[in-house]
Amino acid sequence: MSTTEKPKKQEFEATERIEAPMGGPGRGPMGGGMVAQKAMTFGPSAKRLVGQMRPDRVQAIAVVVLGVVSVGLMSVGPRILGHGTDLIFSGLISRGIPAGVSQDQAVDNLRAQGNDRQADMLASMDHVVPGQGVDFTALGHVLMVVLAIYAGASLLAWLQGYILNGVVQNTIYRMRSDVEEKINRLPLGYFDRSPRGELLSRVTNDIDNVSQTLQQTMSQLLTSLMTVLAVLGMMFWISPLLALVALIAVPMSLVVTRTIMKRSQGQFVAQWRRTGKLNAQIEEAYSGHALVKVFGRQHEVEERFAAENEELYQVSFGAQFVSGLIMPSIMFIGNLNYVVIAVIGGLRVASGSLSLGDVQAFVQYSRQFTQPLTTVASMANLLQSGVASAERVFELLDADEETEDAAALTTPAVRRGEVAFEHVSFRYDEDRPLITDLSLVARPGQTVAIVGPTGAGKTTLVNLVMRFYDLDAGRITIDDVDITAMPRSTLRGQIGMVLQDTWLFGGTIRDNIAYGRPDATEEQVLEAARATFVDRFVHSLPDGYDTVIDEEGSNLSAGERQLVTIARAFLTNPALLILDEATSSVDTRTELLLQQAMAALRTDRTSFVIAHRLSTIRDADLILVMEDGAIVEQGTHEELLVAEGAYSRLYHAQFAAAATEVI
Repeated sequence: MSTTEKPKKQEFEATERIEAPMGGPGRGPMGGGMVAQKAMTFGPSAKRLVGQMRPDRVQAIAVVVLGVVSVGLMSVGPRILGHGTDLIFSGLISRGIPAGVSQDQAVDNLRAQGNDRQADMLASMDHVVPGQGVDFTALGHVLMVVLAIYAGASLLAWLQGYILNGVVQNTIYRMRSDVEEKINRLPLGYFDRSPRGELLSRVTNDIDNVSQTLQQTMSQLLTSLMTVLAVLGMMFWISPLLALVALIAVPMSLVVTRTIMKRSQGQFVAQWRRTGKLNAQIEEAYSGHALVKVFGRQHEVEERFAAENEELYQVSFGAQFVSGLIMPSIMFIGNLNYVVIAVIGGLRVASGSLSLGDVQAFVQYSRQFTQPLTTVASMANLLQSGVASAERVFELLDADEETEDAAALTTPAVRRGEVAFEHVSFRYDEDRPLITDLSLVARPGQTVAIVGPTGAGKTTLVNLVMRFYDLDAGRITIDDVDITAMPRSTLRGQIGMVLQDTWLFGGTIRDNIAYGRPDATEEQVLEAARATFVDRFVHSLPDGYDTVIDEEGSNLSAGERQLVTIARAFLTNPALLILDEATSSVDTRTELLLQQAMAALRTDRTSFVIAHRLSTIRDADLILVMEDGAIVEQGTHEELLVAEGAYSRLYHAQFAAAATEVI
């Protein structure tokens, strides 16, 4: 595309997706708007976010397998440790039994003394050898096995986290790529309706938040779910009764978590919506800081920032506070459950129904069972925040795109540059027609000037030629080919466009000139610079054409920036040239020189020139006077002056009389 400038934003009434403050969406240091948010539910959004990992399903399966094995090993550990506890306890009991007395005889003696509970407990014990004490050899084997199990589980967990990290980063990489590609497919109208700071917040802050959420929660969530299942199985193996007691905590935890999350999810969506709105306000105030100072509006800007910041604080505090109630609530339920299990387990040991090692293992399992629930509860706020950000990214990805391009056409070797508007109608808002049934023909090589009051539709006319917007009715042709029948890249590759608002990127002056034609030679770049008088001021710079400028072009004057953008258009050698107030930022002498250069550039190519200073378009082959989206007059400069119509009034208002109040 040879376009050298970004198209001007059009002011129009907002649709139902816009909060439209005075001044139009996202315009001016005191304006600003925001694409409205329609929050989706947590479940579908989370499911779609997980679905983004589908291309890495092989690695994801490996993560699940490693997690199952790791959690399985960790779950077996307490059971084996319980066996070690039984060895110690049996050894201590055996010391109190005289050598030579069998376990059965000791049990009978206790019953004869009336100690039935102690007799039941001794009868249920294994490995009791009267007078032997603790079997440290067997205990050492148990501890070595447990050490090997825990070491293996930790190694597998590390490997699981390593693979999962790759899956998450690949997912975020694809999401960023999808967003970048999506932005290039969005119509210009989307950017007109979306404040720049709000859009940037979705592309940067929200995606970063999704990345952090996935990174911090995926591994823990997966491990927690597997731990719950594995531990539950071990608990039922040891004691079905105690397992049922432990399960009471699950529905209680789910009810509490669901109730709190339902209240906090909307607040997290509001938090990130407010973050985007605050970013938009900050970006707008920063971009227009000079204008803010000129009009002395610093106080109003500060007040507006304080109000937006306070609203963000309130929704953020509410979201974090409400979701923060989940973890202490789950911990309270878990502690109550732990007390009940300890009491019932102690009674079962005393009755001989369970061994002390089994109860110890079960207590560990009960902690392992409630810990994943507590972990999930502690991550609830992070999950909700991440899903809320994902919703905003998905809204961007789901936005309506430009209509599909036509099949690629072969650009003709000889381009005439004839442009025809045939009964064209267009409106930004359905309730406000702008251009209605407009027809005109720009002949090859003609310079067509478009004049008229602000809001008449002048810039809109050339934006339609560029296909920044699609028509409501009619068609536009270039060399008898409908512009909708050719790819946008093919169409825009034949057009050079220079707007009043300059746009430069961070780089050298040489790179900025060659932006529209990266394959240009050094001589071609210099030729374009000399033709547009860039060469005159470049040599006064320290590094000449290698001088690095920033995005704002702060080390160049407004006129010099404009000259660079015009040189960029010269270099593309377009078939059709569009100049929208292209010389408004240069001095009168430079303007005269540029008019001469542009006159040479316009030779044998069609040109559209939008101008408010009528002195710049006296030599145009055709002048179109627009009012309210319609052409009210057309002709040459002399013909229109003789007609004494709208053009004559504009001309004499500029050159022949003082400004008068328009009633």
